[in-house]
Amino acid sequence: MLTGTHVDAPDGDDSQRGRRVDYIDWDHPERNDFVVMNQFRVELPGGQGHRAIRPDVVLFVNGLPLVVIEAKAPHTVDPIAHAIDQLRRYANQRTQGGIPEGSERLFHTNQVVIATSFDDARVGTFTSGPEHFAEWKTVEPGTPQQVASECGRADPAELSKQEVLVAGMLRPAHLLDLIRHFTLFMEANGRVVKVVARYQQYRAVRRAVTRLVNGKTRPEDGEHDHRGGVIWHTQGSGKSLTMVFLVRVMRTHPELTSFKVVVVTDRTQLQRQLSGTAELTDETVHVARKVKKVREYLARPGKDLVFAMIQKYRDTDDGDDTGGTTESELAKAMKTLGELNADTRIVVLVDEAHRSQSSALHASLREALPNAALIGFTGTPIIMGKRKQTTTIFGVYIDKYTIKESEEDGATVPILYEGRTTKAAVRDGSGLDELFEDMFEEQTPEQRKQIQQRWGTKNNVLEAPKLIDRKARDMLRHYVDVVLPNRFKAQVVAVSREAAVRYRIGLRHARDDLLAELDALDAALRTTEAFDRVDSMPAHQARLVRAYRHRWLIARLDFAPVISGTHNDKTHLAEWTSDACGR
Repeated sequence: MLTGTHVDAPDGDDSQRGRRVDYIDWDHPERNDFVVMNQFRVELPGGQGHRAIRPDVVLFVNGLPLVVIEAKAPHTVDPIAHAIDQLRRYANQRTQGGIPEGSERLFHTNQVVIATSFDDARVGTFTSGPEHFAEWKTVEPGTPQQVASECGRADPAELSKQEVLVAGMLRPAHLLDLIRHFTLFMEANGRVVKVVARYQQYRAVRRAVTRLVNGKTRPEDGEHDHRGGVIWHTQGSGKSLTMVFLVRVMRTHPELTSFKVVVVTDRTQLQRQLSGTAELTDETVHVARKVKKVREYLARPGKDLVFAMIQKYRDTDDGDDTGGTTESELAKAMKTLGELNADTRIVVLVDEAHRSQSSALHASLREALPNAALIGFTGTPIIMGKRKQTTTIFGVYIDKYTIKESEEDGATVPILYEGRTTKAAVRDGSGLDELFEDMFEEQTPEQRKQIQQRWGTKNNVLEAPKLIDRKARDMLRHYVDVVLPNRFKAQVVAVSREAAVRYRIGLRHARDDLLAELDALDAALRTTEAFDRVDSMPAHQARLVRAYRHRWLIARLDFAPVISGTHNDKTHLAEWTSDACGR
């Protein structure tokens, strides 16, 4: 559909060559034929002529059915669920013992399906499960005021979800834009599925393109480039796909198609997705896993799609072509290269731009490509607590999609927080200070301050075995009280790899001590009658009585650190690295 089809010249006609025929004029939406059909009847295959499906609305472009809509009355019970179920039946996506329920022919060219009840409206693709249908909450590049006026509403807040979806997705130009740039196929759970962008991805890409086109370059401004910025979309909201969609738009935009695009990432999946995008424009993706190749591709003039593949944790030998350079290695090497390419037609897309170890790399990229536009993608909009540093490197925010919005959209499970504290203090602090002064009396005050800053760090406190032991006991107590009865697992995020391994030791000690207490519990407190009286018992005794019901499971509990590895890890760390564990 995107690339058209090749048609041969008629037999015997040597005056004409074969030519490409496009099904849709993507660049001029007004030249296409848009038709809406109500109650479109499609007979079921296999000689079932007496049986047919009748979607409520089908949208055709040049005779191709691209959108199927199922509408339900808002006063019916669970209208959206019923509409989605009906759409899946039309496309034979329900499992009904192999018996065809619908007509797959209708969906050969289908791009999106919509379930609506006016007050609510959800969009998906014909391969979407019910949980993947989502609202469309933006009318950009239009405005809510404009749409409200078109719908006869005085206040944009009065717009229904159906009206927002129709205005945001189904205007002819918007629909063709979504199909051309924001729809793709990918593998999920062993099958190929069709994916359409969610509203925040579409909004972010369109805002980024507007800034790339209209923002001032560094030579124009005299000091800074104003075409880049930060796209802050919370974790799990599809940032890598947003990068793919952005590149697809750039490759068809007359003012951006000639840009060199540099992607800094550690995700091979992102590389594969963008490779598919490159095939649409007969472009080759250049993957640079070594600094030498990064230098070569960045310095080369003209249009390119370059991947600077980063290995976050693992160092690699120069002779290993399958590995990648680390961020710190790349940053150091880039810093010594100086200016590589002063072209303004370069955009650098940085994946996970918030990482602290990336800040030096970002600065080095700015030196090597002084006139490039930098766009950072992140779910955490800060670099080591330095919020200003993020915007200094990339520019102001292009788009934000917060965790609260993600929770409201059902894309992220709500996070419930319970604050807990454990006292952490240094015993005999004044005596320790005096001892320090005696031991380092020959050093100057400045030198003593440097020693304190180097060795008296926050990590030294948070990695302290006694502190970890106390925290581990509190964690296990909370887990046994609240989480274990519901048969859930738990995860602890530690401040360092050393701390992660020490938490295992602390949790095992806490488990063994708890088992000893349970085994010492009076026999009369191990009965069902005792359990029924726990509310009248002292708190600690009640906790043991409740926990005793799960004694067999507590005895089986184990704790596994999952940490990244390096070449020089000590033995007690190396055994828990991802490589050692076979993952």
